[in-house]
Amino acid sequence: MTLTAKPIIEGADVSILIPQKPPIEMVDKLWLHNETTTISGFTIKNENIFCENGAFSEFGIIENIAQTAALGVGYMISQMEKNGEKVIAPVGYIGAIKRLIIHQLPKVGSELRTEVVIQQVVFDVTIITGKTTVNGETIAECEMKIFLKKD
Repeated sequence: MTLTAKPIIEGADVSILIPQKPPIEMVDKLWLHNETTTISGFTIKNENIFCENGAFSEFGIIENIAQTAALGVGYMISQMEKNGEKVIAPVGYIGAIKRLIIHQLPKVGSELRTEVVIQQVVFDVTIITGKTTVNGETIAECEMKIFLKKD
């Protein structure tokens, strides 16, 4: 999959599309989005709440994968309108995490690239696989069930 030379959106434009707000935002760029795949970017800063001893924690990586899925939904929804009004993306919750492998914890200053692929959607449950890399090296991977909140 080829990424664009610069992100599709970044910074505040990303923030609008996800329900999480500082200090819990763990995505800051959208590199790719299509029907099944979303690739986000995230630069780890020292002041991040999930950083300890110069490294990004397992919890931060998990949240980054989940927020990449949320960003994909948010971006897709932002492109839609209903009766002339923008549609608001639903809030999702991690329901289960399977086959989580953390190969290494990335260091402060690293840029994560996280790819989320939708495997299956059943009613309000989306099953995704997530893979996070730093400089092309896989640092984490898992499968998640994400439940969407009904209005």
